[in-house]
Amino acid sequence: MITAPLPVTVRDATAEDMAAIQAIYSFYVTKSCASFEEIPPSVEDMQARRARTLERGLPYLVAETDGEILGYTYAGPFRFRSAYRYTIEDSIYVAPGVARRGIGGALLGSLIERCTALGYRQMIGVIGDSANLGSISLHRKMGFRQEGVLRGIGLKFGRWIDAVIMHRPLGNADMGLPLPEQTGMKIFTP
Repeated sequence: MITAPLPVTVRDATAEDMAAIQAIYSFYVTKSCASFEEIPPSVEDMQARRARTLERGLPYLVAETDGEILGYTYAGPFRFRSAYRYTIEDSIYVAPGVARRGIGGALLGSLIERCTALGYRQMIGVIGDSANLGSISLHRKMGFRQEGVLRGIGLKFGRWIDAVIMHRPLGNADMGLPLPEQTGMKIFTP
């Protein structure tokens, strides 16, 4: 059975979206190995995480249809040392009942566009569980290539979990040094 794509609007997440975002994330924390967390964070915790993302000047986006939040994505620091300041890491979660309906592509595509416009040069995807074929496939479709697998680095649900490392350049990633207006980027702090 082929399921048609869902038309979605991708926009900046608001404080009012965080309960729906927390519900989506809680599914992945409690039912999958996509997240290495084992206890779902509260809505308040998710609000604080969003606030840190925004304080860093990074995007935090949702996909919605008819007022219903169907997924979310955001960018975060890849590492906190200053030399990594042009490299970010993506996180993306789609509501479980609407997988394979184009939502992940719409979200990740928008995140890539926004991060490229902000001057970032590299995006890293760290995918929980090498069996997470949906996320691996989505990242490949969006131009990421698999760089490696960290085998058995997490223990969840009584089994060892891998992390798949994927990477894609943004914009003219390998074309010289950043433009002068991009050299003032924030250096992320933990």
